[in-house]
Amino acid sequence: MENNLVSIITPLYNAERFVSETIESVLAQTYPEWEMIIINDGSTDNSLAIAESYAKKDNRISVVSQKNAGSAAARNHGIRLAKGRYIALLDADDLWEPYFLQRQLSLMAEKNCQLVYGAHKRINDKGEEILQPFIPPKKVDYKEMLKTCSITCLTGLYDTKPYGKVYLHEEFRSLRDDYIYWLSILRQTGVAYGNQGIVGSYRMLKSSLTAHKWKMIRPQYRVYREVEKLGVLKSCYYIVHWAVRGCLKYWK
Repeated sequence: MENNLVSIITPLYNAERFVSETIESVLAQTYPEWEMIIINDGSTDNSLAIAESYAKKDNRISVVSQKNAGSAAARNHGIRLAKGRYIALLDADDLWEPYFLQRQLSLMAEKNCQLVYGAHKRINDKGEEILQPFIPPKKVDYKEMLKTCSITCLTGLYDTKPYGKVYLHEEFRSLRDDYIYWLSILRQTGVAYGNQGIVGSYRMLKSSLTAHKWKMIRPQYRVYREVEKLGVLKSCYYIVHWAVRGCLKYWK
C-alpha cells in the first residue's frame, strides 16, 4: 500500500461516448499521486480501444478486461488490484472537477475521518446541467444512510489504512452495489463527512438502471433484509424513508 496514492476504480461497459471525457477529468487533477484502474466489463463497442489508447500515453492508467459480470464484480476486480491507500469509485460516464482529489483529501485530513463525499452537478448525455446540483448533508452515519443514500458514487473517497479494503456484494451485480459498499464502510467508520462544494458531475442517462426508480424498490428492500439483516417492520420503515427522500432528491 502506497500511503499517498489514490486508486481510482472505473468499471467500463459500452461507454465509448463518455469515457474519454471521464479519463480527461482524472488527468486534469491538481493532485498527481493517483492510479486509474479501468476494468473493461465485456464491452462490445469501442470503449476498450479508447481506454487502452490513454493507458499507452500515461503509465498511471491501466486497463484490465473481464467477461461481463456487472459493475460490482468489475469494481471488486479493480479494488483487488489497487495499490493505493485511498479508494475512489468513478464510473466511466461521470466527471471530476480538477480539484476533486485535493479537496476531498483535505476534508479527510481536516475531519480526521476515513470516508468523505461531496456535492455534484447533474448532467445529461450531452454534458448539459439538468436539475439543481445535489448538495449533501455535512455529515452522515449508518442509520441516516439507511434512510437515504447521501454518498453519490463518484464523490466518495475511502481511506483503507485503519480497516483495510472493503468489497462490494457481487450478487447484486449493478443494482445497489455502491450503496451497500458505503453502508459496509460506515459500519466500521461510524461517520462520513460531506464537502458541500461542487466536486464533480453525475451523468443522468435515461437508459441507466437508477433512472427507473420504481424498479429499484425491490433491490432496495433486499438490501435491508438480506444484507443488513433487518426485520420486516424496520425494512418497511426504511423503504418508506428511502422512497420519499428519493422523490425529493430528484424533484428539483
